[in-house]
Amino acid sequence: MTPATWLAAGLATGLAADKKSAEVTDWTARIGWLVGLALFVALVYWLMREGWKWRSTLQGDLPELPARPSPTTTLNGGGKPPQPGMPSDPGPAKLSMTGRYHGSTTAGQWLDRIVAHGLGTRSRAELTLTDAGLDVVRPGAADFFVPAAALREARLDKGIAGKVLTEGGLLIVTWQHGDRLIDSGFRSDRAAEHHEWVTALNSMIKTTSTEGAER
Repeated sequence: MTPATWLAAGLATGLAADKKSAEVTDWTARIGWLVGLALFVALVYWLMREGWKWRSTLQGDLPELPARPSPTTTLNGGGKPPQPGMPSDPGPAKLSMTGRYHGSTTAGQWLDRIVAHGLGTRSRAELTLTDAGLDVVRPGAADFFVPAAALREARLDKGIAGKVLTEGGLLIVTWQHGDRLIDSGFRSDRAAEHHEWVTALNSMIKTTSTEGAER
């Protein structure tokens, strides 16, 4: 074998060794990068969770949500008693809807999310409107009920609690709870229903306000 051949063979061996070493180094860097990314994601999640808990603490003055009225509540003594002025029987359903609950905020402030009492949890939702008020059933999350006397306004909008949809893609219900006005956002599985809900809710609000003024 000539010296040139030996030199070529040595260079080839050296290049192969360098390539193998580079591959090992690349894997080490990649693993380190993935670990760093995982730690960053965990930190962000922890900060979000702490911020959620902090916000919930700040909203600790928000009263417990009203109980859904039912005949068994008053007849059998089970559950929470209905609030004063609220019928013991919700009556037949005026409207019903299935869709999603997108969160609640302080009225007029679509980024000021309310998280106390489970109101910050987005979920599937089943809405039922009766003479007693608006019943919100949420599989996997806390249900809540808005008495008719607490309803203030219904409108169409496009965003709430950091969630933005198309124009008119959200049904926003404004209601009074304690000393706070709350906007709650819903989206029906059939968005064409939103207009019917706005009309029915505002009609109920007007009727309730008129009856209250006459008393």
